[in-house]
Amino acid sequence: MVIHWDLFLKPTDITVMKERKDFPGLIKALKHRNLDVQWEASNALAALGSDGIDHLLNELHAWNKETRLGIIETLGEIKDPRAIEPLVSLLNDKNNEIRWEAALALGEISDPRAIAPLKTSLIDTDRYVRYGAAVALEKLHWSPTDSQEYAFLLAGKQEWDALFSLGNAAVSALSLLATDNEKSVRINAIRTLGKIQEENAGPTIYHALSDSDDQVRWEAVLAAPKCGISPKFIPRGLAKRPPTRKNPLIAGFLNFVIPGIGYFWLGKWWGILIFQIDIYAMVWLSHTEQLAAIDYILPIYVLLALHAWYIARQMPDF
Repeated sequence: MVIHWDLFLKPTDITVMKERKDFPGLIKALKHRNLDVQWEASNALAALGSDGIDHLLNELHAWNKETRLGIIETLGEIKDPRAIEPLVSLLNDKNNEIRWEAALALGEISDPRAIAPLKTSLIDTDRYVRYGAAVALEKLHWSPTDSQEYAFLLAGKQEWDALFSLGNAAVSALSLLATDNEKSVRINAIRTLGKIQEENAGPTIYHALSDSDDQVRWEAVLAAPKCGISPKFIPRGLAKRPPTRKNPLIAGFLNFVIPGIGYFWLGKWWGILIFQIDIYAMVWLSHTEQLAAIDYILPIYVLLALHAWYIARQMPDF
């Protein structure tokens, strides 16, 4: 029988570990299922300062994400310059939360060596990482050299009104936000570009016409004429959007295999009724030993499949 020590670990035990300078134990506690224990362990490691820096850096690439986040947070509290290069390397980590926490920790350490990597993180694909980089750069008292750099700083914090005030200088930063995974960010970016009304935003607006989200596409339709795109080109841009109509072949197949389910998949509530009727009919036929009648039911299944296929074909593709 395996007993997991962390099931019984309490915040008071962290105090004992801290007094003993039990760095391996405190680092292990960073992944404890009790959040209070995690916080106590992190605070204890931070209070021990640079004495445990080697232990922390050695475990910085642990497999457990909670452990890594706790270590990064602690390094930001300790503010030891030796952590700069390891933290900078984490700005390229595949996990967005690790990159975000690393950016914030670099801001806390306040070493000018972190400025250049953090500027690169302002164009990260993840909005949380961009936000962390912007906050860190402000803590480092970084001053943008031009209005475009300032725009990327504002974009990291999603300050839409300030970006609008920058005008043309904000187009590049807003174009980056227009590709964000979060649709609300894309909506605000396209809307702001429409307000700025610069023709060099045209490619971004035209690309947004084929966005997977309907609201983003609508904002692009409204912004397109303001950014130099002729209305006659808008339908062609919209035509490149991902198909939203249900696949007719899948609808037909489902209706053939399980009559009624193809209709239900298309959003027709009465498909469930047809499904129930089919079930009752099959049960009745099996009990009355009239299974030969199934030969006559098969053509009905084919007709139902063709009907579902036809309905799906007629549905609009918005």
